[in-house]
Amino acid sequence: MTDVRQAIVDQGVEAYQEREELKENLAYACVKSLARDPGRIVVVDRTRERREMNAGKLLALSWSLAERWRSTIAKRRVGIVLPPGIGGFVTNLAIVLLGKVPVNLNFTAGQAAIEASIRKAGLDTIITHSAMQAKIPRFPWTTHTLDIQDEVKGLKKLSILGKLLSIRLRSSDALSKAMNVSREGNHKEAALLFSSGSTGLPKGVVLTHRNILSNCLQIHDCHIFTEGKSLLACLPIFHSFGFTVTLWYPILSKIRAVSVASPLELRRITQAIREEKVTIMVGAPTFLRPYLLKAKPEDLKSLSITIAGAEKTPPGLGEKWEARFGSQYLEGYGLTETSPVVSSNLPDPEKGAASAASGRREGSVGRLLPGMEGRVVDLTEGKVIPRTEVGMIELKGPNVFSGYLDEAERNREIFHDGWFVTGDLGRFDDDGFLYIEGRLSRFSKIGGEMVPHGTVEEEIANVLSLGDAEVPMLAITGVGDESKGESLVLLSATDIELSDLREKLKQAGLPNLWIPRTLRRIDAIPCLASGKLDLKAIAQIAADA
Repeated sequence: MTDVRQAIVDQGVEAYQEREELKENLAYACVKSLARDPGRIVVVDRTRERREMNAGKLLALSWSLAERWRSTIAKRRVGIVLPPGIGGFVTNLAIVLLGKVPVNLNFTAGQAAIEASIRKAGLDTIITHSAMQAKIPRFPWTTHTLDIQDEVKGLKKLSILGKLLSIRLRSSDALSKAMNVSREGNHKEAALLFSSGSTGLPKGVVLTHRNILSNCLQIHDCHIFTEGKSLLACLPIFHSFGFTVTLWYPILSKIRAVSVASPLELRRITQAIREEKVTIMVGAPTFLRPYLLKAKPEDLKSLSITIAGAEKTPPGLGEKWEARFGSQYLEGYGLTETSPVVSSNLPDPEKGAASAASGRREGSVGRLLPGMEGRVVDLTEGKVIPRTEVGMIELKGPNVFSGYLDEAERNREIFHDGWFVTGDLGRFDDDGFLYIEGRLSRFSKIGGEMVPHGTVEEEIANVLSLGDAEVPMLAITGVGDESKGESLVLLSATDIELSDLREKLKQAGLPNLWIPRTLRRIDAIPCLASGKLDLKAIAQIAADA
């Protein structure tokens, strides 16, 4: 990128940080948005029977619950264990209107991780549903656990009707005062999420009002989710994308969320897309791959855009998706710590465009969102290097969090001169497109050489023709080795003859150091609810071998 172009980007970043909308309180922004058009449908819940909720009713119901909980919920942070849907929308909004901090807990994590999250957040209240309690009976529920269905039944209908009338007649400022909602949030804590814990116990990611509002504004300014679109909301609310993009963004904008309880419910999702004419689908490639085998093109014909993230798209998946379903397949990149979206490829103005002005570029995760800036740092010396060279990606922007909860030492490590150290290796091209080469934790240093686990996995999948598998069939990890520092271990969920594989990898030109010497056959490759590989579990299996 030329110096002139970079100067223009820098000026834009500075101007973005000063936007007045970023200083608002998330609750106040929601009141403004919902009260502006109370009749618009915000969410269509396809969990069981079809239910929909408009903006006015969502605000009135959440307001009523906030009043109910004002005298019964004392602590600042409140746990939530709910799937995507009306219950999740209402509960999160009510907690924010109450001036408290929602903590959506990962109920798919292990017992130790869940208990650590509850303890770190200091939770004594969890809001859930009886169906969830029955589904996860071993979950460490707090003494004060509320059933959202019972809580809603306890509300007075006449009071809700009065609030609906008030929403239609009063200004957003008057409504905010009646709800005791502050106008300013800015750098105050608005939500607490926990990292996926793919390499250890979850870390508490504190997101401010500015973080969440800025990411929603940045997404809006990319013009992917335009007014009138329908967005599939099936990612867990405890997942950062499910929290910001498929919950808060529909509340704050004029798009409709169509919710299904889990990204694994392929049949139900396919039905929802077909019947609700969903136009935008989001998910990890792991969740998208099965549709190529099980969904008919006519089922997904309403889709215009499919956005993939959370993990790298396997070679050829995007092309196969576009050929079968017709929607543009756009790869993006994000982190819980960035609220979460960092970059995304954008729809081309004309299909097939590939100029510098094009919105997408093959192999990249798109350009950084408005208001963000990035740099590349050398791994060895920690010096800033040209953006076109591969190194550690570091970021700045209003959507970047300020640190983990009660982790002073770790926070000093993840910020470098005010820049957030992502832990991802990558580079930018001359037109500003970002290419992620791998996660630092997904490399092994063997004989002084950095060996990328993801690249080795891709090559093995290629030579064994496993690219079309519905779920991950293999994973590479590293274990200690006295002579070379580390050695590679291949975990496989299918039968593989190691000597045959090694020969094929040599013929494919893979360096000898990159070829795994140890194979461990397992029933299934461990994955997280987000679709990412469970690196902690994978490393433990390899270590125990």
